[in-house]
Amino acid sequence: MIGVLDSGLGGVTVLRELVKTVKNANFLYYCDSVNNPYGDKSSDEVYSIVKNIVDFLLDKGCVTIVIACNTASAICVKRLREEYPDTLFIAIEPAYKMVHDYNPSGKTLVMATKGTIESEKFLALYHKYDNNNTILFPCSGLAELVEEGNEVEINRYLENNLSEYKGVDNVVLGCTHYPLIKKNIRRVLGDVKFFDGSVGVSKELARQLELKSITFDKNNRTSFDFINTSSDSNKNIRFMELMNSSDN
Repeated sequence: MIGVLDSGLGGVTVLRELVKTVKNANFLYYCDSVNNPYGDKSSDEVYSIVKNIVDFLLDKGCVTIVIACNTASAICVKRLREEYPDTLFIAIEPAYKMVHDYNPSGKTLVMATKGTIESEKFLALYHKYDNNNTILFPCSGLAELVEEGNEVEINRYLENNLSEYKGVDNVVLGCTHYPLIKKNIRRVLGDVKFFDGSVGVSKELARQLELKSITFDKNNRTSFDFINTSSDSNKNIRFMELMNSSDN
């Protein structure tokens, strides 16, 4: 079994790519709605939360864990790999390098949580590939709106906060919630090119599983299970709806 953890439903954008790439595996998606969002919490608080989830997923028999939350990845993965040397961790990161690879001269807007943008991991990536034409925008509160699915409030937030960035060419979606609102973002910014880390994570997972000779029974069907830490049953319904839909 492969564990996938996120602070909410945003990691579904990663899980959808994982199930396309890794066949015959059972995925256990851990939606930590009780502690959502992670982006405005301290590093110590985020690590404590994530460590507890990791222990839970390992107890459930997960052979590898995908961190599908950019904030958790940026803050926790290095320390987790040190504390759990026998566990394979695959961690998402903002797809800023993809801008360098595909459109390095374009004006770029990085949308992410405050926790991600201020993290040592992201700043190292940013300084390595900075095209000197990049805006870093901490989208405080946006992940919560996407989690709630309130279209009116999402559109109001984007109009109020992104209008000044009209004319950018690239938008790095540095939170897994944000690919769920591509249409909403385009409504404000126009026909921008989006970059996110979900495809890269799925390819890295497949690569690492092969390197470590981790295989799954070919007679099994690829499947996924859902755990939600809140009592909101609507999360379960929305999870299935998102798994059966595609990005905007």
